[in-house]
Parts: sequence; structure tokens; C-alpha cells
Amino acid sequence: MITALNLMGLDDSHLVECQFQHKLQPQVCQAFNAMQKAALADGIDCQIVSAYRGFAQQLIIWQKKWAGEKVLLDINEQALVFSSLNEEEKLHAILTWSALPGTSRHHWGTDLDVYDRASVKQCGAPFQLVQSEYQDPDGPCFTLNNWLDKHAENFGFIRPYQTYKGGVAAEPWHLSYHPLAEEAVQVFDIVALTKRLSEHNIGGLHLILDNLPSIYQRYVLNKGHS
Repeated sequence: MITALNLMGLDDSHLVECQFQHKLQPQVCQAFNAMQKAALADGIDCQIVSAYRGFAQQLIIWQKKWAGEKVLLDINEQALVFSSLNEEEKLHAILTWSALPGTSRHHWGTDLDVYDRASVKQCGAPFQLVQSEYQDPDGPCFTLNNWLDKHAENFGFIRPYQTYKGGVAAEPWHLSYHPLAEEAVQVFDIVALTKRLSEHNIGGLHLILDNLPSIYQRYVLNKGHS
């Protein structure tokens, strides 16, 4: 049974190595392998960009963005002027593209980001993991994107960030193994999360804790403004 520590990225004992040191839950790895084989039969080289990320790794990403050491983007993937943002604006700008440590679906071992490796190599341009690479007809992952639209659910995968709802930005590369991810959502413990966040010197902590219930609904469950 998955635990609160598993869900917050503080314990990865529920995971196995799945292709080139990526970690996933065993059932998820098996489903991805089957889907990857089917995609390859259709001429698509579906590979993992990233899978499990622990709390510590997510915290590093968060701290760099909070400090202005990494560029913050608006919903259209355009750079924001960091110095012009107040703390609340900064919080939501980060959450649009990066999960709060302890809340990332990548902690669960059910979620992964994918790309068409062969097509990316063939196009020759640096791979950036941006929407245009998947949604534009000349993007290297456009064919993969369309294939996933048709076939991903046959293997148990959904795309939780398929469209922007006012929460997390659209991430066509992000897959979630629905049977196990839904279990994670049902047992997620926001009280345990509050306790863990309080133990870390995370940027914007007081603002986060004051708004955690709404952050959970808007970004973790990705209900946006609904």
C-alpha cells in the first residue's frame, strides 16, 4: 500500500527501475513497456524524459525559481520579469509550470514525461520540452502526440494536463497511469503535507501554508478556476 511518505517523494521503496534508471511503480513500468512496443510498431520511438522525482529534487527546482535563478514563464511560455512580480504572483507563476515539493505527481511513481527520441534527434534542434514541439505539425513530437491521443488510454494512461484550466499549464508530454494515480489522489494527506512543508525552509512558506487548501485544489488536483 502506498504511504504518505511515498506520495510526498520522501520514500521511493514502492518503485522499480524502468529503463535507463527511471523509476516507476512496477505496474506502471509494465504498462509503459507495452505501450512503447505498440508505438514502435507504428514507427514512433516513445521514450521517457523523466519519471520519478523525489522531494529533494523538486525542492531544488522550487528554490531556484523562487530566488529568480531560473526563468519564470507565463502561460504562453514567455519569460516574466522577475523583479516586477509580488510574492503571490511569483507563487502562481511557479505553480503553473512546477509542482510544490511534496505535491508533484512525479513523486507517486505513476507519472512520466515522454518524447519521440528518434524524431528529436532527426530534427537537429535542441529539445526544450515545450508545447510547440508536440502541438505544431512540424514539431518533432507531433506524431507521438497524435498517437497518444488515440492509444494511451488503451494502456491505462491519461494526460492530466492535456488542457489549461487555470491551474497547471498544458503538458502534452505528461502521462499518468490512471488506475494507480487515482488511488494516490484518494489517499493524499494534506495534513501530513502541511507538517512536512513546515519542516523545510522553502521559499514562500508562509504564503504557501496560508493558501494550501486552494493550492491543492487548483494545482495538485488541477481543477484550476473551476
